[in-house]
Amino acid sequence: MAPTAWAVAVAGFCATAARAGDAPILSPVTTMQEADLVDIRSRIPDIDLDIRYAGNHNFVGVPVEGYGAPQCWLKPEAADALARVEAALRVHRFRLRVFDCYRPARAVAQFVRWMADPADLRTKDEFYPDLDKSQLAGTYIAPVSGHSRGATVDLTLLQCDAQGAGCSPLDMGTEFDFFGPRAHTDSPDVASAQRAHRHLLRSAMQAQGFVNLPEEWWHYRLEPEPSPRTYYDVPIATP
Repeated sequence: MAPTAWAVAVAGFCATAARAGDAPILSPVTTMQEADLVDIRSRIPDIDLDIRYAGNHNFVGVPVEGYGAPQCWLKPEAADALARVEAALRVHRFRLRVFDCYRPARAVAQFVRWMADPADLRTKDEFYPDLDKSQLAGTYIAPVSGHSRGATVDLTLLQCDAQGAGCSPLDMGTEFDFFGPRAHTDSPDVASAQRAHRHLLRSAMQAQGFVNLPEEWWHYRLEPEPSPRTYYDVPIATP
């Protein structure tokens, strides 16, 4: 997506942010190296990746623009912190499964277009059964995403056997990208064991500087962010 198109997509957001003195900046860089983003496999070669937006199993129902490969790219500081989380968890026979990392701005623009199409309800039963599509604006889908700054990650926990193999995901009470109150990290509407699993993930991430978004148990941002105002639109593709 050209910068001009992105600027149109986020015009409303920018107007509000500018009044607060915190308008977003879309970087003109065209490569991951120029954006100072690194492949998480350079830090954790065997990380478990389930990059949903590179395939059909996501709330849009199709591969998302900018996801030419199922890869996880992050700012080096975030990648290093995530590697420390993984190392600490493995001592206790847990591992991470990553759903999303850096997200190109063009992908977010596609989310906004999808949200504006009331006829496309193919994923409603799985991802937002209790909400009208119009209710997703703002809380769940915004014109810009912190993911596009390269220090935000979506993930869950796996529990492994005594040999560190045979890993399977813990029950978190909802799937990744479930839109609704049950996905809130401290939701009273999930079982106590499911909430405990969410808290286990939160504790592991907080220990390395990540902050949880309370509305989404899977969503974490490194604090302080290496690039708090700069967004990127470099597509994810196999090198």
